[in-house]
Amino acid sequence: MTIPGPGPRIDLHVHSTASDGTLSPAELVRAAAREGLDVIALTDHDTLAGWDEAFAACPPGLTVVGGLELSCVHAAAGQPPISVHLLGYLVDPRHLGLAAELGRLKAERSRRGERIVEKLVTAGYPISWDRVLEFADGGSVGRPHVGRALVEAGVVESVDDAFVDLLSATGPFYVRKADIDAVAGVQLIAAAGGVSVFAHPAAGRRGRVVDEAAISVLAEAGMAGIEVDHPDHLRADRERLRGLAADLPLLSTGSSDFHGANKVNRLGQHTTEASAYEELVSRACGSRPYVG
Repeated sequence: MTIPGPGPRIDLHVHSTASDGTLSPAELVRAAAREGLDVIALTDHDTLAGWDEAFAACPPGLTVVGGLELSCVHAAAGQPPISVHLLGYLVDPRHLGLAAELGRLKAERSRRGERIVEKLVTAGYPISWDRVLEFADGGSVGRPHVGRALVEAGVVESVDDAFVDLLSATGPFYVRKADIDAVAGVQLIAAAGGVSVFAHPAAGRRGRVVDEAAISVLAEAGMAGIEVDHPDHLRADRERLRGLAADLPLLSTGSSDFHGANKVNRLGQHTTEASAYEELVSRACGSRPYVG
């Protein structure tokens, strides 16, 4: 009798210096190969800027899925808006509507980051916007860059610690971005030939999360899946989300949300089943995975 071997290791949510990771796209793909991963999806925040470098440096045996993590918002009637992140896989990088929205979001991220720094400086924290920009190094500015400035200044011990209070969505220094509506985000990713998956939907430590009714609305709009296995999800959350995915039905994915030194998450900490990955790829028509 032949005993089946382990399946491919597939991590569908990683970040590089094109947004708020600390490894360049080239360094990231080499690190993924060293970790024994077979597939990674490069999903930087609101940008496709790392794709070409990642593809050019992709080692033999590794597949890189071009993607992004799109900043969205869900607003239920009579309720404050809730941040929603959509992973968009295999979009067409030449799609004009997507390019326009990503340009708007990049400018909005910069304005928001500068405003957060202004509030922190006013409160007496010894950081500067110029230093945050140095940490971003031309990439899409995010709160982790502010967190790195706070770590350097000795205010907190780690970027994760900064998010507990100072950079929390419920903290006094939080500034909301003018993000795209989540349903419109699903539709935009689809228009660009891509496939969307709800990123870390139960990550309550980041702030308020949407209810199951909102996830159903996104599924009806064409969202393909839910990121079930994520470092910020408790075991009970994962089981609940897995059941919800089966009911709707949606694909279940897993990933690390790796950011290099900006988070403790490890490459390949959670992975996606090959069948779910293959289904995602089959539904996309904007671009194809890059095989090293």
